[in-house]
Amino acid sequence: MRICIAGATGWTGQALVEAVLAASDLELGTCVSRSAAGGEIGGAPVYATVAEALDGIDVLVDYTSVEIVKANALTAIGHGASVVIGTSGLTADDFVDIDRAAMARGVGVVAAGNFSITAAMAQAAALLVSRHLPSWEVIDYASASKPDVPSGTARELAERLGEVRAPELAVPVADLHGPREARGTSIGGAQVHSVRLPSFVVSTEVVFGLPDERLTIRHDAGGSPEPYVAGTLLAVRRVPAIVGLVRGLDTLLLGSGQR
Repeated sequence: MRICIAGATGWTGQALVEAVLAASDLELGTCVSRSAAGGEIGGAPVYATVAEALDGIDVLVDYTSVEIVKANALTAIGHGASVVIGTSGLTADDFVDIDRAAMARGVGVVAAGNFSITAAMAQAAALLVSRHLPSWEVIDYASASKPDVPSGTARELAERLGEVRAPELAVPVADLHGPREARGTSIGGAQVHSVRLPSFVVSTEVVFGLPDERLTIRHDAGGSPEPYVAGTLLAVRRVPAIVGLVRGLDTLLLGSGQR
């Protein structure tokens, strides 16, 4: 398969370039990076935009920014390329549009707020727990410089938990006394709280509560992009067999990944 990596000079993109070059079943066809456009990375030509980089490409891997990832995905889908989205910040409505376009074109998209294998397992565990415990909230920790809130990992978790059912709130947010912002924002019916401080990379925590007991499921990421590489390449290899959107690496790991 010929792969295009958008965001090839970024934190995760650089690690993915090396991994694709080392894989016997993958070929680095093109890269996208505005800062390196016109040159080469790993022997592959670098372009300023995804639209320029799609000739002969089977799978676009996007690790860019929330401002352009949706347009990149729709452009690749329009060219008949499959897409793996590792960029965070897309909303549930964005994914509806991407799914609709992919279904119409007959291509696959795999999107995950976090391509770490351990993060996928944490999400799968939380989805299982939500079937049995009625109340939960999500806490999203990230570095002080991370501009998007909540993180893609936390947003995906909250939205997918909401697909199981809406959590119970003893006091609805509308009935609170005081600033409602103190209770976070509501995503998928759950309250999500974003903390931005130095020393965090990305940590996501979901707390389930019953009278006199709590269950916490938490994933902590380190300072290296390596945990995301294996999961991204797993998605790259699976996505050509998919039609439409599959959301969450756990779906590929624990399910068929098919519509």
